Amino acid sequence: MKYNIRGDKMVVTEAIKNYTEDKLKRLEKYFKDDDITANVLTKVRGNSQIIEVTIPTSKFILRSEEENEDLYAAIDLVADKLERQIRKNKTRLNKNIKENIKEFNLDYEIEEIKDEEEEKIVKRKKIEMKPMDEEEAILEMELLGHSFFVYKDMDTNDICVLYKRKDGNYGLIETK
Repeated sequence: MKYNIRGDKMVVTEAIKNYTEDKLKRLEKYFKDDDITANVLTKVRGNSQIIEVTIPTSKFILRSEEENEDLYAAIDLVADKLERQIRKNKTRLNKNIKENIKEFNLDYEIEEIKDEEEEKIVKRKKIEMKPMDEEEAILEMELLGHSFFVYKDMDTNDICVLYKRKDGNYGLIETK
């Protein structure tokens, strides 16, 4: 696995690079291909140290973000979280992967996580899509108290998903 480690509003020292690589090396056993690149971004927000790790493959993107006052603790947490994502979704990945996809080494034996329940859909909801603009969608989302809102854009007639970001701003996903 290759590592692309960079800092935003901070200098990434050799010690931070080495510690990050050591912690993320334990994920290598889950990948068959050595050509995978882990993109790591470290940044500072107030007193908090934030680390984002994104590992793109041809079919999946593994991503995790952790925030802590201690950067080394955040690195530990993000590595644990990524490994848990792979282990938890092992059966789903096995079902979806064809013979020609070689990124994941899912033959690797791991102990099953017994205390986490299988995720399932517990509620379905049908919504009426009335055309609206972005400002009206933000207002609707805030009034409902949700962290996201699905609506039909009145200009393009496309389905859009508006969501609240961790930094307090909004994001918009538009369909084609």
